[in-house]
Amino acid sequence: MTKSVDVATISAQPEWRTSSFTASNGNCVEVALAAVPEISVRDTKDRLGGTTHVSPAAWSAFIMAASTGFFDSSDGN
Repeated sequence: MTKSVDVATISAQPEWRTSSFTASNGNCVEVALAAVPEISVRDTKDRLGGTTHVSPAAWSAFIMAASTGFFDSSDGN
């Protein structure tokens, strides 16, 4: 599912959010819309450690793959 975003409404300071499936141990990432049409991703435990930027198409492909179990380990780890 693709969500349309009005780029003019995106602030210079991204609004970071975590998944509703975030583990209580902090093993998660945060995502935000950046000032340009891209998705920013960072580690919740190391917020100053850097940010990865991907296109909305790449993020959608990642979410689709994750939701179908593409990244699930075959050995249970």
